[in-house]
Amino acid sequence: MPKFIDTAPKPEYAVLVGVINQEQDSKQVQEYLDELAFLTETAGATPVKQFTQQVSTPNPKTFIGEGKLAEIEYYVKDNDIDMVVFDDDLSPTQYRNIEKALKCKLLDRTNLILDIFAKRAQTAHAKTQVELAQYEYLLPRLVGMWTHLERQRGGIGLRGPGETEIETDRRIVRDKIARLKEQLKKIDKQKATQRKNRGKMVRVALVGYTNVGKSTIMNMLSKSDVFAENKLFATLDTTVRKVVIENLPFLLSDTVGFIRKLPHSLVESFKSTLDEVRESDILLHVVDISHPNFEEHIEVVDQTLNEIGDVPAEKYIVFNKIDAYTYDKKDEDDLTPKTQENYTLDELKKTWMAKNNTHCIFISAKEKKNIDEFKQLIYDKVKEIHSVRYPYNDFLY
Repeated sequence: MPKFIDTAPKPEYAVLVGVINQEQDSKQVQEYLDELAFLTETAGATPVKQFTQQVSTPNPKTFIGEGKLAEIEYYVKDNDIDMVVFDDDLSPTQYRNIEKALKCKLLDRTNLILDIFAKRAQTAHAKTQVELAQYEYLLPRLVGMWTHLERQRGGIGLRGPGETEIETDRRIVRDKIARLKEQLKKIDKQKATQRKNRGKMVRVALVGYTNVGKSTIMNMLSKSDVFAENKLFATLDTTVRKVVIENLPFLLSDTVGFIRKLPHSLVESFKSTLDEVRESDILLHVVDISHPNFEEHIEVVDQTLNEIGDVPAEKYIVFNKIDAYTYDKKDEDDLTPKTQENYTLDELKKTWMAKNNTHCIFISAKEKKNIDEFKQLIYDKVKEIHSVRYPYNDFLY
């Protein structure tokens, strides 16, 4: 009987760590850890336990207290845990000290996001951007990080730089960063040429928090097959499709999703990708209304857009996934103020319609609800811009 060898990668088990402080209370930390668990699953590992600690200021040596670190160490040892993921960024000193104590793979939130980006990158443009962000992340962490990578362990957090060759010289890493930046400049010129070749067609861009359904909307409007799944950062490269609604053509762009605590190096690296946002005429800010923290997601996206700068004034909020929205009906005798999850969908609609004259629409791309109204909104706005840009093309309308 021939012996079959199981070559499937061994599943990795992870422990998640977050801290409660003046900036984030216990409820927020739990929400962040739930998102970190989703990130961990997206990277391919299984989160099995969460640890939290209340600290006024992070310990400069170990980020968390020594007692909590010892508690995590015992759990890791007794349960054969492969890695520990911190929800906050760790300094090089904290990284070295924690890894020395835990004796297992250690990642922080930025490292985990970078790993997912490395896994998701498909085109030369995306791969170059991610590699640049990885090297910029690793540069200040060279001391100790390379001995960590010397073990040549595969898996989450170790894709990309350092897997095949151990770089011990900072100068070499800086040279790599310089070369990657030059590569990006060349690619950016090519992208800019492509955008110019599209002429002056009206451009519409989809932006939003990760996993809100942008790619699903893209597929629905353009009848294309952009990759979409229920995982974070399913789309990295900006995808542009020509869409025609009632004989009126325009360009629709699907961009990378944003997230809380998005690494600054990634924002910088992907600024060229987000040129589609800057050069668009209309922004459709897609929001997952079924998510309990959708208002915070809106703030995160707005902050990131401010970092990008020069975004178009025409912006509309598209509340997606109304089919998944649920609310808890409060007891009529309950005198406590209503929270977001206690509002019906109709109440939320009225609130947002009246809020700061916000232009918004409520749809379900998956269930095709209110899609005709959505298409009409896009058509009206594109037509408005198109008629100014091409005043003699009235026959289109």
